[in-house]
Amino acid sequence: MDAVLDALGALHLLRPWWLLAVPLIGLLWWRVRKRTDAGETAPDGIAPHLAEALTVGDGDARRVEVIDLVCLALLLLALAASGSTWSRVPNPLLAQTAPLVVALEVSPSMEAPDLPPYRLERAKFKILDLVDRRAGARTALIAYGSTAHRVAPLTEDPNILRAMLEALSTEVMPGEGDNATAALELARAELAKSETPGAILFVLDELNAADAAAFAPQGEGDAPVIFLVAAPAGSPTGALDQVAGAEVIQLSADDSDIDRIEAAAASAYRAALLGDERLDWDDRGWMLGWLAMPLVLIWFRRGWSVRWALAFALAAGLHPSAARADVIDWFFTPDQQGMMAYRGKDFRAAGEVFLDPMWRALSMFRAGQYPEAADVYSRLDTAAAAFGEGMARTRNREYRPAIAAYERALELQPDFPEAAWNLEVTKAILDYVEATREAGDTGEQGGIGADDVVFDNEAARGEETVKEYSEKDDVPAFTTADQWMRSVDTDMGDFLRTRFLQESAGGSE
Repeated sequence: MDAVLDALGALHLLRPWWLLAVPLIGLLWWRVRKRTDAGETAPDGIAPHLAEALTVGDGDARRVEVIDLVCLALLLLALAASGSTWSRVPNPLLAQTAPLVVALEVSPSMEAPDLPPYRLERAKFKILDLVDRRAGARTALIAYGSTAHRVAPLTEDPNILRAMLEALSTEVMPGEGDNATAALELARAELAKSETPGAILFVLDELNAADAAAFAPQGEGDAPVIFLVAAPAGSPTGALDQVAGAEVIQLSADDSDIDRIEAAAASAYRAALLGDERLDWDDRGWMLGWLAMPLVLIWFRRGWSVRWALAFALAAGLHPSAARADVIDWFFTPDQQGMMAYRGKDFRAAGEVFLDPMWRALSMFRAGQYPEAADVYSRLDTAAAAFGEGMARTRNREYRPAIAAYERALELQPDFPEAAWNLEVTKAILDYVEATREAGDTGEQGGIGADDVVFDNEAARGEETVKEYSEKDDVPAFTTADQWMRSVDTDMGDFLRTRFLQESAGGSE
């Protein structure tokens, strides 16, 4: 219901001059209907009082005439031609759902066992469920106690968030507390790096009164804040009641809380898109055209003289090439068919149907066809395409070509924060991979086997270390890159504790 109200409030006409046809259609209906009614009330050759006596049924009840349905169909077509719309076309390369920054309270009060097994653990489970539901959307994670720290930047990879979440506990925080104000500032700074408007989700048990003023509305550009209360129903929520217009959601055993979070985030995303003049309006008038079709089909009824019009139109369209085409091609263009498949999350089929190269590459990317997506992106000379190529090559572990693609995107569009961030992250990944290879180098020389792991090493750092499987070994050698990466013994909790201490002591966040 909220989505319907939002759509009505955002109604926009792309071609409003078509509404000039509405009064003409009304005048046509009034003139023809008036003449028809006059003919029915006074038949030729019969006196009025005799015609009334011969009439069966209620003479005042007007039956549906041809002109009624014709004018209704014309009215719907005029509204369709006016370009009715209530949304804008999102950037196909950026997330089509609102990015979300999750701020999780990690404090002693969140270890209360009144929400089994305890509040913090239940909150982490719920965040993971939310991330899984938001497949393809970017999510960032912030943890706060006495200080606030960015645990993970905006990412589409749920595995990163899962590993970080599992390591979060009060032991890794520098101090006890619940500084929600610092977490809010950090969350807003994280969202400011994204061109796509988003929302902030606070997962907490209660809000300190000292932090209530920070959540007061400051302007239209502020990202909306949603509160998920990770405490039993009826528990004290602190100063949450003092936050004007706050969307407060109680953590539930089912997915009803996740549904409300998604609805609130989507509503904020749609509202933000409406104010972005850089985006084109998404013409939805064709939906009214489909409503007019059943009215046109009634013209086949016997005795209705206009029934031949539709038959003529269909016959004119059935030339040999169209007769061999798929039926869906009569009604939808390839890009429209691709969009239907994309919205149905059938990304592989969408990539095969789309003619638009950007949407085609994005569908391939979402389907996991990273080499194919990178190839399509590389043929386009735009910053967005170079950014997409970099994302695809990063996912395919082609780090050096990905770096070159991000640098190309920044050359074409210097103000591109997503490309700058991905460039920095990809360089760090490449440096980590090469540094780890150097640290684990055995100095052995050998040939490259079919199951050997070979990383990008154009910089010639370290020796190419090859370890092959032997039946004498107790544990098989590493046969995939994922297994090799998992072999690095890293305690995520120790890593977060060290980083948080450095940040709280004045290091970079």
